[in-house]
Amino acid sequence: MTDKTLTVVLQEWAKVFMRRSMREFKRTMDESGLSLTQITTLMRLHHGGTCRLSTLSDHLGVSRAATSQMTDRLVNMGLLERTENPTDRRAKQLTLTPKGETVIRRSIDARRKWMEDLTRMLDDEQKAVIIAALKTLTEAAEKLEEKESR
Repeated sequence: MTDKTLTVVLQEWAKVFMRRSMREFKRTMDESGLSLTQITTLMRLHHGGTCRLSTLSDHLGVSRAATSQMTDRLVNMGLLERTENPTDRRAKQLTLTPKGETVIRRSIDARRKWMEDLTRMLDDEQKAVIIAALKTLTEAAEKLEEKESR
């Protein structure tokens, strides 16, 4: 098998996976009435934990003023909590509330269910081959990321 063939197969899988993932993302947006940036914010806090407004602004690639306005709306909706940073009272920390966590958990659970349904379509031999291949691919991707971050 050539590198080009593997690249094409990976692109096809990524296309299917991303289409499904984005469908769930869109469904979450529609059900919650939140924008893409707002959902991204909730996801960032879910996966990365509490962070400062400036960190979130950098992550989103938008101004601190725009991030502040957006987080105000999320706080008013009960999805985020803004508290003082214990080491710097001027800095504010953002944390997901239980309500915010519920919004994100539904999206994650929908994606997980799809993956569980998908894996049930495979026999044990296919699963073993895919597990081995994905472990190898993940290791290679991590090495590439390490190399690129130097």
